[in-house]
Amino acid sequence: MAPADSAQVKVSVSFEGEAPARPGRQPRPQPLRAPDTPLGRARLARGWSRGRTVRVLMALAERWGWQVATENSLKVLLHRWEHQEGRPSESYRVLLCAIFQATPETLGFTAPQVMTKTALSARVESLESMVMQLTAALSRTLGAPA
Repeated sequence: MAPADSAQVKVSVSFEGEAPARPGRQPRPQPLRAPDTPLGRARLARGWSRGRTVRVLMALAERWGWQVATENSLKVLLHRWEHQEGRPSESYRVLLCAIFQATPETLGFTAPQVMTKTALSARVESLESMVMQLTAALSRTLGAPA
């Protein structure tokens, strides 16, 4: 029993997000997800989370004596590479090919296609023609003269 001169204290607690798991219960595993890209499919085929992939990549880099980004930075980079929002540098491509035991082509690391000046000119003309046709079609639809 508390002494008579002690004050009562009210405690209010709020949580954001999901409630923590009850003691003695295992949280349900979340299904693995990845974008439908060559690198994303390779990770899912291994059954690896993005975090595990990063840890394996870091372990291999350490074994080879290569310096790589921090774990958190690599998670961000891997996300970008899987979503094709960037392209890994040569050293990361080598590491990724090694951990997935795949070729650069299999992981989608083929060299970007370089257009010749002639091909680029033809493409620009084609796009200009398409814009003219769409503008005329829109004008006809709206009833305005082209």
